[in-house]
Amino acid sequence: MVSEGIGKVMKEQSLCKGLPPDICAQLSMEQQVIKIRLEKRRFGKEVTVIDGISETSFNLEELASILKSKLAVGGTAKNGRIELQGDHRHRVKKILVEMGFPEENITVIY
Repeated sequence: MVSEGIGKVMKEQSLCKGLPPDICAQLSMEQQVIKIRLEKRRFGKEVTVIDGISETSFNLEELASILKSKLAVGGTAKNGRIELQGDHRHRVKKILVEMGFPEENITVIY
């Protein structure tokens, strides 16, 4: 089952023209290998970085917007990755699983 949030984040794909949208969305999500890690920035600031989500399958700006609103933090989508202010590794994994991404394809790096 694909939630409403991921439905509006999905992009139209030429590979799935003959498939129903739900099956196409599920296949796209299962192909993603997502890495969630923490980076230290200037002055000791922490940033949660989400890598591995395909820009051709998903609108990263929309996905970043959903994550930012659910976590009540600032952040951005750039260079094929999503950056969120603060350490939110476990909460991001939980939200992505709720959106329909397979849990076994999401790796939290410590």
